[in-house]
Amino acid sequence: MRPFLVLLTIFALVGCSVAPAANGTEPTIAAIQTEVAAMQATSAPALFATATPRGPQPTDVPLPSIPTPLPLDPALGSALRTQEQLLTAIYQRASPAVVSIEVVSAPSADLPEGHPPLGMFPDGPSAQGSGFLYDDQGYIVTNNHVVDGADTLQVRFYDGSTSMARLIGTDPDSDLAVIKVAELPPGVAPLVLADSRSVMVGQTAVAIGNPFGEQNTLTVGVVSGLGRSLSGPSREIGRFSIPNIIQTDAAINPGNSGGPLLNINGEVIGVNTAIAVSLGSSTFEGVGYAVPSATLAKVVPALISTGRYDHPWMGISMFALDALIAQRFGIESTKGVLITSVQPNSPASRAGLVVGERLERYNGSQIPVDGDVILAIGGKPVASNDDLVGYLDADYQVGDTITLSVLRNNELLDVQLVLDPRP
Repeated sequence: MRPFLVLLTIFALVGCSVAPAANGTEPTIAAIQTEVAAMQATSAPALFATATPRGPQPTDVPLPSIPTPLPLDPALGSALRTQEQLLTAIYQRASPAVVSIEVVSAPSADLPEGHPPLGMFPDGPSAQGSGFLYDDQGYIVTNNHVVDGADTLQVRFYDGSTSMARLIGTDPDSDLAVIKVAELPPGVAPLVLADSRSVMVGQTAVAIGNPFGEQNTLTVGVVSGLGRSLSGPSREIGRFSIPNIIQTDAAINPGNSGGPLLNINGEVIGVNTAIAVSLGSSTFEGVGYAVPSATLAKVVPALISTGRYDHPWMGISMFALDALIAQRFGIESTKGVLITSVQPNSPASRAGLVVGERLERYNGSQIPVDGDVILAIGGKPVASNDDLVGYLDADYQVGDTITLSVLRNNELLDVQLVLDPRP
């Protein structure tokens, strides 16, 4: 077959390149074949070499016959088949609401003195993340860190259509943001929020997003943990944490940020936000984090209406206790949080919470170990800093009065405190 294929190729090339004859007529097929024959005889013998015939082959001894295996019982795959059908249905329902967000940022204004001005924008998007449709008015939820510093936002929908978007509001303290598009493609419906407070470890978790720009990618895992905490923004008075984070092993990578984490009903239980990585790595290693939908349900309406959300604030720094610390420093309680500082003019200061005077060194820092220990808030036991911040975020708002159970000089007290917004 090879000489024939090469011959056909030469026919095509020659037929496209031969000039017309002198009388203006096209060359005949016979003339073309004559020219090809001449080329075969002179300039390109290697192209038309005949194949070397094979010599006689040994006769193999027949192998024993093997019976064809019987097909598997369809009932054996019924559970997996049901799972496949469920995941397919979740994807078909939720994927159209998941978008890719392309961010264009102007070059940093922090240039050396005398540096010539830079152009307004780079040639194309400088960052990319995910988001999902929150309602039928074009509001889209994503992460604050996806849109932070953006000058221009473009949304790319599941069908490839694009739309410019404008920033509506951001909340760095929960790493949430809302953007808006003026029009939606047909067939797109917003996602429904579940109550993340009812989520349990071991339940299925489905992530849809755009890892590494691969649009509308589905990954599946489980809810691996609840009540985790992520480091939040730093301010002059200290660094706040993002509480009540959902941990999952559904694969999340750069570009997934801002996309939904779904339950098996296709409802949003969280917003994929971060991954834990080892030193020198930036890809998923089995630990991903999502801001819970309960936080989303409080923050997003405020961002849409006012552009911001005020988190409740007590005005303390704290240190979680355990048996080792209690024994070392002679503290009566082996659980709870020890108050290590109180901000002036804060709710904690007005409520009279006490910082100790006896300083002890622990892990390179001086800690006052004889102050108030918070054991509970609103009757819920507090075992760690994350517990206290998590209860504040989930159960209370600015202006609420909370009741703290406090251990002071080996005496149990109830302290009333009115919450302020974070400064």
